[in-house]
Amino acid sequence: MLQARLDSKGTGNLMHELFRKFSAAASGAVGSPWAFILALLIIVVWAVTGPMFGYSDTWQLVINTGTTIVTFLMVFLIQNTQNRDAKAIHLKLDELIRGVEGARTGLVDLENLTDEELDHLQDDFERIRARAERGKRVTGDVAEAEEEIGELRETRKRTEAAEAGRETEPAA
Repeated sequence: MLQARLDSKGTGNLMHELFRKFSAAASGAVGSPWAFILALLIIVVWAVTGPMFGYSDTWQLVINTGTTIVTFLMVFLIQNTQNRDAKAIHLKLDELIRGVEGARTGLVDLENLTDEELDHLQDDFERIRARAERGKRVTGDVAEAEEEIGELRETRKRTEAAEAGRETEPAA
């Protein structure tokens, strides 16, 4: 399967694929109870050796340096895993939305909206929720919100196309 991915996407993805596999395995390993026990054991051993080293600066530097390096590396592993999980969840939700008859497919791919567009949409849905709590009909409001999402996407596409056109024009 790895070879099929490399053949279809080029050999440049080998590093991405290896990092994906490594980060998945590392995240699984460091998220285990055994990893916690090992980390706790390291801290206990370090604390117990304090008197032997006279609580020296070097003794403190060992734990500070070790924890800093581990934390620094773990940030990248955890972020990679979270990015993949988030993408997988979005794809699954998008598929569910598309597959349910009567579902509002205008809400698919909301993660691609800008922060301002998401804030505006959230305001719309808060207004809709408030109307629903007062017992008012909200079907039209939801349709308006979906229409607005479509308009936001079209505006963004036109803006991106215009910006891309400017980037390709030769300098005068």
